[in-house]
Amino acid sequence: MSSTQQALGFRQSAAIGRSWRPPWHGGLRGSELSWAIAFFVPYGAVFLAFVVYPVAYGLWLGSSPALYAELFENPRYLTTVVNTLVLVGIGVNVKMFLAFLMSGFFIRRGRWIKALLVLYMLPWALPALPAFLSLHWMLIGYGGFLNSALELLFGIDGPIWFNSYELALGANVFAYIWKWLPFWTLIFLAGRMAIPQDIYEAAAVDGATGIRRFAFVTFPMLANLYLVSTLLSTLWTIGDFTTPYFVSSGAPALQTEVLATYGFRVAFDHGYPAAGVAAVMSALPVLIPIALLLIRRLQATEVQL
Repeated sequence: MSSTQQALGFRQSAAIGRSWRPPWHGGLRGSELSWAIAFFVPYGAVFLAFVVYPVAYGLWLGSSPALYAELFENPRYLTTVVNTLVLVGIGVNVKMFLAFLMSGFFIRRGRWIKALLVLYMLPWALPALPAFLSLHWMLIGYGGFLNSALELLFGIDGPIWFNSYELALGANVFAYIWKWLPFWTLIFLAGRMAIPQDIYEAAAVDGATGIRRFAFVTFPMLANLYLVSTLLSTLWTIGDFTTPYFVSSGAPALQTEVLATYGFRVAFDHGYPAAGVAAVMSALPVLIPIALLLIRRLQATEVQL
């Protein structure tokens, strides 16, 4: 090695030695480091107290295998699993499909389209509690708004919605779709607007119009967004508490409960918090693979259209 190379190597190593700092310093010194620690400590304490500790305590509380053996022997728990699968399977897929179609309608130009979009977004803008309670009282029975309207307009008596398992579960699914459909429509609408118009113009030159334009341009460009949105919505819906709790309230006879409401009732109404936590944690074998798939998908595509 020549002297020049040795000198250059010595200078580079010296520069690296001078520029290297411990990773926790982050380039901060003196008062800046003190202020950074002062701002971090309260947030760190809140995170440990209200996130790390409850999660760790819940995992410990529901770690006994005997709890899950007891759950699997309970027919009511199996019913809640079926109800959760119905809410997720039908609610998420129907909602996403309708949202994708509605985004194609609202992307059209026109002032009346914009006015309709504002009205269309109202269910999502409303707080969940009054919205679902309103739907509950609309279906409450003979005195409900829907049955009163059926009797007034058509002279027929509507069903007692919450006395039927199928109708009560259908009401939960309908309320869930009605509440969250505008949000995902807005997501897909933003995705459609991000597609360059040059692609549509080139497709039109090649003769791709109408259904062919949708099949060969729009859907392939939004396929990644559709998949990521579906996975994310599935994660949220598995833990959905407000919809079944405030719409059907588990009626009839707590047959339309889902895992979230079932765990809540077991923990607080029955005074058995360990079993309630175990009921909610029993969804982890489904949640963890979906979360890992979502993370890998986001890393592979970087959320690009």
